[in-house]
Amino acid sequence: MRQDHLITATQLSRDDIEAVLDRAREVADDPDAYADRHAGRVLALCFFEPSTRTRMSFDSAAKRLGIDTIDMGDVDSSSVSKGESLTDTVRVIEGYADALVLRHPSEGAATLAAEHVSVPVVNAGDGAGQHPSQTLLDLHTIRENHGLDDLTIGIMGDLKYGRTVHSLAAALTEFDVNQHFISPESLRLPRSVRFDLHETGAQIREHEELDPVLEELDVLYVTRIQKERFPDENEYHRVAGEYRIDAETLEAASDDLTVMHPLPRVDEIAPDVDETDHATYFEQAHNGVPVRMALLDTLLENAEAAEGMEVGR
Repeated sequence: MRQDHLITATQLSRDDIEAVLDRAREVADDPDAYADRHAGRVLALCFFEPSTRTRMSFDSAAKRLGIDTIDMGDVDSSSVSKGESLTDTVRVIEGYADALVLRHPSEGAATLAAEHVSVPVVNAGDGAGQHPSQTLLDLHTIRENHGLDDLTIGIMGDLKYGRTVHSLAAALTEFDVNQHFISPESLRLPRSVRFDLHETGAQIREHEELDPVLEELDVLYVTRIQKERFPDENEYHRVAGEYRIDAETLEAASDDLTVMHPLPRVDEIAPDVDETDHATYFEQAHNGVPVRMALLDTLLENAEAAEGMEVGR
C-alpha cells in the first residue's frame, strides 16, 4: 500500500486492502514482533466528536507499536472554542506529532486537513462522509469469517447518514460481492453514493424489509439510526426502532450468517442475539487494534521511506 494519508475507502485498491489485512493477520498472530517498531514516534488524536472504540483502539494500537500518543482533549477546552480554524489547529499539531488521526463533524474535514500538513492523516470519521479505518477492520472481520469473494452482504439501518456504510459499500466493490441495502425510504443511500456504486458496476439491490433477503445473506451489517445526524428530530422518532433484530428474527437465517455492527448499538440488536453464534460485533470491535496497528505501521513505514528519499537527494 503506497498511500500518504487514509481519507476515504475509495482510494484503496484491492491490493491496498489485502496488504493491510495481511499485515493485520500477522500482527494478530505475533504482536510481539511489532512491539516498539516505531519507538520515538508520536501520534496525535484529534477528535472533534465523541468516540470510544476508534479513539481507544488507535491509542492502544499506537502504544503496542511503541508510539507515544498526544490527545487534543475535549473541544470545549481547546483553542477551537476560541474560534481557531481547523487548518490552523492541524498545522500547529503537525509540529508535535508524526501522524494525525482526525474525527470531525464536517464532511470533507480530513481532506482539508491533509492538504495543509505533511504528516500522514487518518480520517476517523468526517460527518456523514467516510470512516475508512472502520472499513478495514470490517473487511478483516468478514475475511476471517468468510473470505472476501462470492458473498452476499446485507447492510441495514441508517444508510443515509451512516459513514461506515458509505465506506464499506465502496470498498466491497473491489471484491466479488452482492450488496443488499435495507432501510426505510427516508434513510436510503444518498444519491451520490448510489451513483458511485453503479459506476463501478457493483451488484446492489435496495429493500425496505429484511425478511425477503435474510436467507440469502452471509453477512448482515446492522447500523444505528443516528439521532445526532438528523436535522429534524421528528424525522428521527418516526424511523427509530423500525429496523431491529432479535434471536427470533434470525431463526430464518443461514446457520453461517455473521451479524456485524460498528457500534455503539442502541436497540437495533436485541441482547439475546449476543448469545447466538451469529454475533460477531464484539470480535469486530476487538479487531480494531491489530488492523489499526497494521495501518499505522504501513503509513509510518511509507512516511519514513519518503523521508529517506528526501535525505538521499
